[in-house]
Amino acid sequence: MNQKYINDQLKQRVITGLESEHGMSHSNRIHRGVNRLATLWQKSDGEEKEFHQFCMDHFIAAEEELNMVFNRISRYLEVLDGNMNQISLGLREILDLDKGNISDIDMLFGSYLPDSHLNEDFFKNKIAFYINLNFPLHSLNEKSSQGLKWTDREWAMARLGEKFTGRVPSSIWQEYNKHLTMADAYIAGYNISMGNLVNNNKRSVFPKDLKLISHWGLRDEIKAQYQNNSEGLEKQEIIYQVMKRIISQEIPEKIIDNDQIQWNPISNTLYENDKEIEYTAEPDTRYQHLLEHFKVNRKIDGFYPDYPTYIQRVFEVNMEIPEEVIKEMFINLLSSSEVSKVASVIEKRLGRRLRAFDIWYPGFKSGMNAKAHKLDRIVRQNYPDKESFERELPVILKKLGFSKKDAAFIASKVTVDPARGAGHAWGAEMQGNQSHLRTRINEKGMDYKAYNIAIHEFGHNVEQTLSLYRVNEYLMHGIPNTAFTEALAFIFQHRDIELLGIEKVSQNVSDELALDVFWSCYEIMGVSLVDMKVWNWLYDHPDATAEELKAAVMTYAKEIWNTYYAPVFGTKDEILLAVYSHMISYPLYLPAYPLGHIIMYQLENHLDNKDFASEIIRVFSQGRYTPDIWMKKSTGTGISIEPLLEAVRKAIN
Repeated sequence: MNQKYINDQLKQRVITGLESEHGMSHSNRIHRGVNRLATLWQKSDGEEKEFHQFCMDHFIAAEEELNMVFNRISRYLEVLDGNMNQISLGLREILDLDKGNISDIDMLFGSYLPDSHLNEDFFKNKIAFYINLNFPLHSLNEKSSQGLKWTDREWAMARLGEKFTGRVPSSIWQEYNKHLTMADAYIAGYNISMGNLVNNNKRSVFPKDLKLISHWGLRDEIKAQYQNNSEGLEKQEIIYQVMKRIISQEIPEKIIDNDQIQWNPISNTLYENDKEIEYTAEPDTRYQHLLEHFKVNRKIDGFYPDYPTYIQRVFEVNMEIPEEVIKEMFINLLSSSEVSKVASVIEKRLGRRLRAFDIWYPGFKSGMNAKAHKLDRIVRQNYPDKESFERELPVILKKLGFSKKDAAFIASKVTVDPARGAGHAWGAEMQGNQSHLRTRINEKGMDYKAYNIAIHEFGHNVEQTLSLYRVNEYLMHGIPNTAFTEALAFIFQHRDIELLGIEKVSQNVSDELALDVFWSCYEIMGVSLVDMKVWNWLYDHPDATAEELKAAVMTYAKEIWNTYYAPVFGTKDEILLAVYSHMISYPLYLPAYPLGHIIMYQLENHLDNKDFASEIIRVFSQGRYTPDIWMKKSTGTGISIEPLLEAVRKAIN
């Protein structure tokens, strides 16, 4: 916990001394640097005279020297970040890839955070103080109001000033990573053997070898079953019951990742050798993982005096958009009159009243005239293994309009791996290293669900490559926040059907895209609001138990549903919005998805009638500005839901 050691009188003496030595033209930087150091300096770092001497010795006034030092720090940080990233990648390989059973030793190595001590070390050896003294920290308001006038070098220096803002001990970072790893492993192993699910007639309606991960696989199977009429509806209803049992933790513990026992999720009955058996429900494991995330973040809070809650760090530091701004944006869309109008279109297409799981209706997506089994067959023929998909990466890029040279370069920086979980992308942090595309590939090859995820993840890899290799400054590499990488992933994913050479379902592609993005936003914004409310509840109830947390999650899921969904769907107290696995393994990541959809739609509008590949390269090579500045430099306007709402009105009419 940071405790103030340097008093105001000493600070002023140091500031006066530096201004006298270097001139008043450096006064702003001197004030910022000395004040920042005074906040972070502890007695163990040295007595008052050592603080005074450090500032006098190490403040850099000359611009030429400052640029030289900045260049060297940039290179040193790239070496450190890049190699630490590679170590983490290697230590987690068994946990993340489908390479056999996970043992205790795999968990121990996989949960080790190799760079956890760097922050602590850099304060001890004074590197962090050196950086904080010479590269000031800028507030979000300063970056937003002044950033359009900054050069890339000024932006990169501002990003360097954000590197060492809290003195979190390495032991706490290790604990933090341990809980993230355990939660991730829990979710990665949360598979349901669908062939073992039975209806009230004890009949199985799913293929025997179908195994789906929660929530991704279950959700995508609901989407796939819209092609199968009445039989598809029965399957959707069964999956819907599975999801509710997972949320409420009424699911039998034995059924998780087990293909030997039959389960009727409707009646919540378990059968072995056709005989009903007793069972124990899963304990509140799901919510205990979420609770452990909160507890370790509470320990971290005290080391960030400017951002003393995880919620603030997520929105104001990581996303650089205040929570209230995002919340208002989501509520405005959820409350819009367009919701009921789009719902009426879906009801007309389905020929029935909406069910709760119709929040995942995919019928506006181009290519949905292709049956699921047809898509699976085409994908399996094209991609029987990971090597065949990896070879296809430059071809996919060329189909999207990238030149042969650019396609070959980007694809050469991506490696495809068979994922243990649903799939993800892991970017490089140093030029020369590979980005990794993970997706599920079974012994029969890749199916359409895995392909769809793979195209999404490939979008991430393209962003990761462009924003590392094409930026002007290493410390500007990346994008403003995770919503922007999701935006490009959605742009790629939206084109998955045409990349297979399948005819689009509609000629009104722009209208269908608007409706598809809108309905996706409608679904995931509610999920995100639940996630946000739960984290605020945790801070109001820091001593909560897992059981109390479970009750709160379901209460908020019902509350959000009853406010924004019940008037449209006609049913109350649904808990379905709490099913997302991100809540457990990627805390407070969910708001990035709807924001990503909004950004994706604005970018799609911008890309219309432009060269797709050259514009993608341009906008994703800009670097890590704040979100609104990045959007203004990309499209000419800031982030807004209005272009989407306007397009939806046009599409409905």
